[in-house]
Amino acid sequence: MQARKFQKQMPRETAFIFKDSKDAEEFYNYINKKYNLNNIDVGYNVPFELEGQTLYLSYHEAERTDKNVNLPLALIDAKRESNGNSRLFEGNYSNRTGHWYIILTVFDEDIKNCLLDKHPLREKTIEYLKDLKQEYLTTQNYEALLFTKKS
Repeated sequence: MQARKFQKQMPRETAFIFKDSKDAEEFYNYINKKYNLNNIDVGYNVPFELEGQTLYLSYHEAERTDKNVNLPLALIDAKRESNGNSRLFEGNYSNRTGHWYIILTVFDEDIKNCLLDKHPLREKTIEYLKDLKQEYLTTQNYEALLFTKKS
């Protein structure tokens, strides 16, 4: 989907987006180790090979928050207050939970987005990103990535 539709601060690029269930900085550590970047330009135009072509992967992390209003608690406190009692649930009328997402973009050497419908590597790129996501979510020790075959 277009990253900007997902979050307004993102660029208007078609992106591969998935929910990140791991802690902060985990995806950074994963990309750093997987591509052996030594903490240099991690997340920006990371080169990798696909179908004999060099492609460039970039990522952003974004948080989406869900805000829920707990109307019954507010009504109970309003009723208590009208009866001359103190509020019990003040400060608990709403709750906010955040979810983090990884937004990936991939460009070819001609700076064409590989996730666009008309790009010849679109399907292979999506397959590669699905595998990348799966590897990230299931790998606990990123050092072990140094001993696996590079893609």
